[in-house]
Amino acid sequence: MIDLNNIPPNWTTAKLGEVCDNISLNGIKIKQKQYLSSGKFPVIDQGQTLIGGYHNEDKFLVTGEPPFIVFGDHTKVKKYVNFKFIAGADGIKVLKPHSVFNPKFFYYLLFAVKIPDRGYARHFQFLVKEEIPLPPLPEQHRIVSKLEELFTELDKGIEQLQTAQQQLKVYRQAVLKWAFEADTHKEYLLKDVSVKIQIGPFGTQLHKEDYIECGIPLINPMHIENGKIVTDNSYTISKEKRDSLPNYILQEGDILLGRRGEMGRCALIGDKENGWFCGTGSLFVRPQKEILNSTYLYYFLSSDITKIYLQENAGGTTMANLNLKIVGNVPIRLPNIFEQIQVVHEIESRHSVCDKIEETIADSLQQAEALRLSILKKAFEGKLVPQDPNDEPAQKLLERIRDLRQAQGKQGKAKPEKKEKVKAPKKKALVNG
Repeated sequence: MIDLNNIPPNWTTAKLGEVCDNISLNGIKIKQKQYLSSGKFPVIDQGQTLIGGYHNEDKFLVTGEPPFIVFGDHTKVKKYVNFKFIAGADGIKVLKPHSVFNPKFFYYLLFAVKIPDRGYARHFQFLVKEEIPLPPLPEQHRIVSKLEELFTELDKGIEQLQTAQQQLKVYRQAVLKWAFEADTHKEYLLKDVSVKIQIGPFGTQLHKEDYIECGIPLINPMHIENGKIVTDNSYTISKEKRDSLPNYILQEGDILLGRRGEMGRCALIGDKENGWFCGTGSLFVRPQKEILNSTYLYYFLSSDITKIYLQENAGGTTMANLNLKIVGNVPIRLPNIFEQIQVVHEIESRHSVCDKIEETIADSLQQAEALRLSILKKAFEGKLVPQDPNDEPAQKLLERIRDLRQAQGKQGKAKPEKKEKVKAPKKKALVNG
């Protein structure tokens, strides 16, 4: 992304590992089960939020003084941390920029460096060997100041777009509430208006060797996103395996429902998904089509009315879990089939307006991200702020840092002092002087 051949003449290049120290976390990382909801020190892991929990033992504190740059084992997780903390979870890596440099310069730089995602640790090893542009120190300060000015405005715009997205979700649910909450028709149990309610196969019916690449999709809750099925070619089975378990083959008009975790996560099976396979973590409802419209049922199961019912009645202590009895006893009020179709039309008419707005918002968010990358590219090619001929060239600064690190390395090889023998009562012991 950054063209190192076109940087200004008073800039230089360096390996990231030359200007940042890799902080060792050996023996001080804590496991997630050790996290506390409150405590003396924050715990930082590779989750989306900066602070994942708390802990009270200062022996686990990451060594060195802040600020730090924290990486997860996925290349997109980067955090600027300006306080002492404890490292949690596997995969986390910590860099400490050399005190001479502006640490935020390197933090922003890392969003402009293309890092291959090669799995745990490997992309980090590649990163510290990456050749990066290095401007004079005063220009680093100017770049950071300008980036923060521009990004503050950009982030405000992004926040407004994300708020609009959330408002649309609320509106969609308000439409479903209008459609189903005031229904005065006769109440049924879902099992009484369904041909079949089927939980996915037991784990013993599917084994690791049954999974193949690019076969018939097997659908679990993680494959359901906003009412749509997003397949994964690594979660597929052969036609022979599917046909050996006919109870779990999906048909057009079925509603697939996640039975663990998030309640009401569902998708309508269409012509494209006809013949796909219900995964172990899912279940499906096959309505009696002469009295229950599939799309009507999909919207009903997606509504907060159903989500709340399922949440209140689901089993499981650590994760909500559905079974046939819970799903079969979901109460549903049914108008006649023609009225159901009219309700679906009204819902989709309103939702189609939301779809268009959401599409516009998504495009705007993509443009905002493209603008951010464009700003970063300009910044790290010396085109965002003016150069000052009075700035000390970056090469001289880098040479001093290299000399200092070399001197520190030599000092580190000095022989340790001999320990004194000190007499103690009754027996001799070795004690550090």
